[in-house]
Amino acid sequence: MAHSDAGEPAAGEIEARVREARDHLAQNRPGGHDATGHDATGHDATGHDATGHDATAEHAVEGSRPDQFAPVPWGAVTLFVFVAFGLAWLVALPLWLAGPADTNDPAAGTHFTLLATAMMFTPAIATLAAIFIVRAPRRERLRFLGIWPLRPAKRVIWFIVAAILAPLVLVLASLAVAALLGWVQLDLTEFSGFRAVLDAQLATLDPATAELAAQTMPPLGLLVAIQIATVPVAALANSLPAFGEEVGWRGWLLPALRPLGVWPALVLSGALWGLWHAPLILLGYNFNRTDWTGVALMTVGCVFWGVLLGWTRLRTASVWPAVVAHGSLNASAGLMLLLHAMDSPLDMALVSPLGVAGWIVLAVVVAVLALTGQFRREPQLAPKPVSRYAVLDQSVLDQSVPDHGVDHVAGRDDDADANPPGSGSSER
Repeated sequence: MAHSDAGEPAAGEIEARVREARDHLAQNRPGGHDATGHDATGHDATGHDATGHDATAEHAVEGSRPDQFAPVPWGAVTLFVFVAFGLAWLVALPLWLAGPADTNDPAAGTHFTLLATAMMFTPAIATLAAIFIVRAPRRERLRFLGIWPLRPAKRVIWFIVAAILAPLVLVLASLAVAALLGWVQLDLTEFSGFRAVLDAQLATLDPATAELAAQTMPPLGLLVAIQIATVPVAALANSLPAFGEEVGWRGWLLPALRPLGVWPALVLSGALWGLWHAPLILLGYNFNRTDWTGVALMTVGCVFWGVLLGWTRLRTASVWPAVVAHGSLNASAGLMLLLHAMDSPLDMALVSPLGVAGWIVLAVVVAVLALTGQFRREPQLAPKPVSRYAVLDQSVLDQSVPDHGVDHVAGRDDDADANPPGSGSSER
């Protein structure tokens, strides 16, 4: 390598290194244009490609952040809703054709569980339709969905840990509120409600097997403790089907609606999530109601839970906390069946974590988050590592690049890209 007598790089080498860095950054930085005025996608500064085609006419314009749209891509949203709802009804159709099921029939229960699980993946299919048919977004799709990268790992992992435990706490708090308001009577000593459930399950077995199971069964108190202690494990197991929903509702739809504002996006995505459950709710699932009131209860419940799950999505920029929290909610929602007294009426519209008791608890939690400014913090996932071409010796750049251009060549504005004005956070 040639150097001058003073130990400084030769002038020709300086110019070559700077020119190489400029060319590389112009071709690889988002929005960078080459010497012909075209960016890395082949579009010029007016948004036209080499053939004169207007790219913005076909696709929603993406904002300065790769994980947000500007404005809302309503065509893609319409396609997403149509596919998600249509496939949900299609998957649930066999349940409707079969008529009312015997709740004590194990085969019917297995059939319902399989179809309900399959239905959970319909929002994921709708997401694929929006991405690959309408091409929304066109780039950095995993980042837009909050799937990858996992950086900053500390923030994402701690939210995932909280997501495992928080729904369990909220479900138990909802049950406590229902008991305090006189909507349910708890039996924390004999667990008579749980015993009734077990007796109903044993009745479906042949007499010899049922008698053996009853004789070898541990004490009910121990069984209840085991059920509660294993909720975190069940939460992780339930996260697989929960991903099928969350990659759609919080992964794609929420950021797609984000240009409407934080609260409109949270409420609208939650309401659509609730209405999407209609094929099962109208069969009596969750609330034992087969009319519009069950759908209304589910929709309101999903708005409350959707705000909370959506907050984890916006607060971390990752979909994984919402996925795990959804799995934890599904794993812990039935705890009321273990703790209520057998002779106590159990109105799910009041007692369920998706019912009125759950609304009260979640309203308090959401109010605390809002008052502490948590909904104003929307960081991005950490940017990609700076290319080696952008990491040039600063003394070289200072000798050959005007001060106003140094930041762009050295990649100093990555922090500004990661937290644009209005994001409300400087957290990495």
